[in-house]
Amino acid sequence: MKIFEADFSLLVADFFANKLLNISVLESANELLQFTTGIKSFFSDEAELKELEEKLSVSLSVIKEPDREEYGDFQTNSMLANKVTNRIHEQGINPEIIIEPTCGKGNFIVASLNNFSGIKQIIGIEIYKPYVWETKFNILDFFIKNPKCNKPTIEIFHYNVFNFDFKTLSNIVINNNLLIIGNPPWVTNSQLGSLNSKNLPKKSNFKKQNGLDAMTGKGNFDIAEYITLSLFDAFENTNGYLALLVKNSVVKNIVFNQKAKQYRIGSIEKHCIDSKKEFNVSVESSLLFCKLNSSPEFECREYDFYNEETSLSFGWVDNKFVSNTANYLHTQSIDGTCPFEWRQGIKHDCSAVMELEKANGHYMNNLKENVVIEDELVFGLLKSSDLKNTVINETRKYIIVTQSKVGQETNYIKHQFPATYKYLYEHLSVFQSRKSSIYKGKPLFSLFGIGDYSFKPYKVAISGLYKTFHFTLVLPQNNKPVMLDDTCYFIGFENIEYAVYAIILLNSPHTEDFLRSITFPDAKRVFTKDILMRINLLKLTSNCSKQYIEEQLKYMNDKYSLNLDLKLWDNFIKELTPIKENQMTLFGH
Repeated sequence: MKIFEADFSLLVADFFANKLLNISVLESANELLQFTTGIKSFFSDEAELKELEEKLSVSLSVIKEPDREEYGDFQTNSMLANKVTNRIHEQGINPEIIIEPTCGKGNFIVASLNNFSGIKQIIGIEIYKPYVWETKFNILDFFIKNPKCNKPTIEIFHYNVFNFDFKTLSNIVINNNLLIIGNPPWVTNSQLGSLNSKNLPKKSNFKKQNGLDAMTGKGNFDIAEYITLSLFDAFENTNGYLALLVKNSVVKNIVFNQKAKQYRIGSIEKHCIDSKKEFNVSVESSLLFCKLNSSPEFECREYDFYNEETSLSFGWVDNKFVSNTANYLHTQSIDGTCPFEWRQGIKHDCSAVMELEKANGHYMNNLKENVVIEDELVFGLLKSSDLKNTVINETRKYIIVTQSKVGQETNYIKHQFPATYKYLYEHLSVFQSRKSSIYKGKPLFSLFGIGDYSFKPYKVAISGLYKTFHFTLVLPQNNKPVMLDDTCYFIGFENIEYAVYAIILLNSPHTEDFLRSITFPDAKRVFTKDILMRINLLKLTSNCSKQYIEEQLKYMNDKYSLNLDLKLWDNFIKELTPIKENQMTLFGH
């Protein structure tokens, strides 16, 4: 049954019918409800009381609840909420004050009432009014079933969490044992913005990214992360704990930023949950648990929520951020700076026009149109899904490369390659519909992720998206360098020997062990430029014996008919060696 678009039980309906229908005075009704539930101002005005009584007196209509999942609103089921609060109680924690910053339907509040006997005050905040009512109804249902349970003072605020004054609240509760608990929205600011949601923090460069990073997505942030950091800031001097269900990426970001931000949190734990089972969503998530008002700690223990087995610890080892502290200690000798700069592939956001395939000797675009253009600007293209083999010299896709460096004027295409220009101009509207602001004010048909490095004939590449710790040697196709898309990272070389030496080192077991200790398998991009730039190839040569290099070179010669030797190995080592302190050759650019 529903009232105010909120569900309530038959027990609650019977309570209202027997106890409330004869009460018409707001103060009397609120006194009754506060006596029964501890909730202050159950009804905010007489209009709410009158509406409830009117709806109780007629047959109750069932109103379909709007789809809140698009806002990252995945309500915690009662069983999980009880498991979380019970787990906290088992650790000897018995809070006096409970704060739930986005209380939803109130399952965590009810679970707290069920598991903690020493609660004096509960504060819940919720922006969605039907959930405010449902929380009240669920609390009432709990106390009807458990009339002898401790009744703390309870306040449920209909409020936007981003505007709620937690700072003032922290001054009130500072001398009490606090537990902040809940499940903030699993959505990013850009996702809410695209939904025209008003439930957003004030506009700010939250991550303090530079202009290009902010425009290309690095400035995007998770709403739950924003809320969590706001709570750290407000309650840093308050004794207590924080326990929030968040995406794994939020936990990782918090621990990563801990080195610079020095949040006053300790005993940081991540308890991995089965999101598919609990919320029916394919998102890696966990219970973030930490102690407030603590000396800053920089390591997080990871557990399985269901059996409490410890799997690993991640965080900071000296000045390095790692995903597995124990394994990292065995491979940290190669953690440094790569002498060659890893680059990301081409970004164009126009695959329908720019990417081509060949059928019967003719090009065809993703719109299924035959494309008749000059060959000069057409290059082979590899995507993440193509980087499966150790050596690649043929591509299934092609790309039109309109610039040799970012920002280059493209008028030359009209005069030198008229057929290509005609084709591109016919699809001008597709280019103009590209949403990213990085293309604004740029020449027609602009690209990003393009430079001299893109035209190196030999490349060593890896997918940023896949969890395969395997590097691929990319050879020229039809005497032209092959391009990679922006889901891939690569270093380029002028000669094949250096490229082969590099890939032997990068595909060594020592490199794989190192990368496994610093990468997170649930990350959107397992490999990034920052990760790859940590591979110190010079130090890696000391970990791989000359015999290993010779054996791997022979294997590649035999399998791929390369016919290479180690005559340039010493020269390769010199390219890896700093000329002087803080200065390295950049042969791989």
